Amino acid sequence: MARDGAAGGVRTDPAVAAAVADAHRREWAFVLAATARLTRDLDLAEECVQDAYAKALTVWGERGIPRRPGAWLTTTARNRALDVLRRDATLRRSLPQLLDLSGDPFTEPEALVDGDGPEEFPDDRLRLIFTCCHPALAEEAKVALTLRLLCGLTTAEVARAFLVGEPAMAARITRAKKKIAAARIPYRVPPADELPARIEAVLTVVHLLFTTGHTAPAGADLVRRDLVERALDLARMLRTLLPDDAGVAGLLALILLTDARRDTRSADDGRLLLLAEQDRTQWDRAAIGEGIALVREALRRRPPGRFALMAAIAAVHAEAPSWEETDWREVVALYDLLVQIWPSPVVALNRAVAVGFAGGPAAGLAAVDALAAEPQLAGYGYLAAARADFLRRLGRTAEARSAYEEALLLTENAVERDFLAGRLEQLGSAD
Repeated sequence: MARDGAAGGVRTDPAVAAAVADAHRREWAFVLAATARLTRDLDLAEECVQDAYAKALTVWGERGIPRRPGAWLTTTARNRALDVLRRDATLRRSLPQLLDLSGDPFTEPEALVDGDGPEEFPDDRLRLIFTCCHPALAEEAKVALTLRLLCGLTTAEVARAFLVGEPAMAARITRAKKKIAAARIPYRVPPADELPARIEAVLTVVHLLFTTGHTAPAGADLVRRDLVERALDLARMLRTLLPDDAGVAGLLALILLTDARRDTRSADDGRLLLLAEQDRTQWDRAAIGEGIALVREALRRRPPGRFALMAAIAAVHAEAPSWEETDWREVVALYDLLVQIWPSPVVALNRAVAVGFAGGPAAGLAAVDALAAEPQLAGYGYLAAARADFLRRLGRTAEARSAYEEALLLTENAVERDFLAGRLEQLGSAD
């Protein structure tokens, strides 16, 4: 720690602050999941983990950054949780006449550390995912809660992923936590016979995690590599757990095929590169090969699932030798199938963009404008950006300028904002 003599306070060593921030990005899921395994109380686990990260700012400054930050944080959080559980157990023993202890799992906290027994796939993160995705919870609450707890996303980031307001999302997450506590939902990976009914919500969680990392909703970086890599890691774990599940195969394929372009999505100077501008020779061919094999496997299931269809769209792009040789009519046909089984406004917008590349900018603009009244897209910057691009290509400069200005107002990622500002500048000033 370094003393701020002028202010008379204490400020954190920048290296320590950076190490703690990095540990939050990389280790949050592991630390929280391991602590929740001990507490069976998500609020308590989250509180203890937050305390551990706060303590790290002080202790690491005094003693140095540990070689394994995640292990240090996990031990600190679990020790804090044990202290709380022991204190609660002592209180319960001291005041038995005031408490109903029937069915209480916390008679002795030490018994919780290794008391789960053997599991076929013992991974704390998967325990946390399946707990958050329990059938007792509403579908949207499952996804929101898992993104918040397992992935460490802020409530604002989760809200943006759902295209809803932050206060509404905060209330949704709070209700989901209370539901888990009230229903005493078990903290475990479900038995094999329960997995098929539970897996769809888990796949949705991992997909939203990946999309949040693939293009960060806000901040200076286009990609949040930590979230992308965590989503890929979780998808591979699910593949190990359910090797015959077509949805898992489709999701893993989608992530591999999309992320294969990661290093070509921006120039050396940080400028955003569109798909048409990317150097395809630099795409990860090993990931593409693995992804295409998984797409074929996933498409054998009839009818194909949404992740298989999205992966098939990504495969069309991955296999095209150049932008000009992309089979846009096949892309539109795949989106037509996808909209039928997953009528999402965002999917409809992506289809509209594909229509514009298959049939020309006028067709694309018409398809985009048909979605203008969709409430969930009202504050979605990509709709305004797509409309601006079609208007620009049609030579309708004044309207394009207005659409780019709207897109800028709705976009918080710095790389995307720079791209939109550049397009706006290319259009010139208004007459």
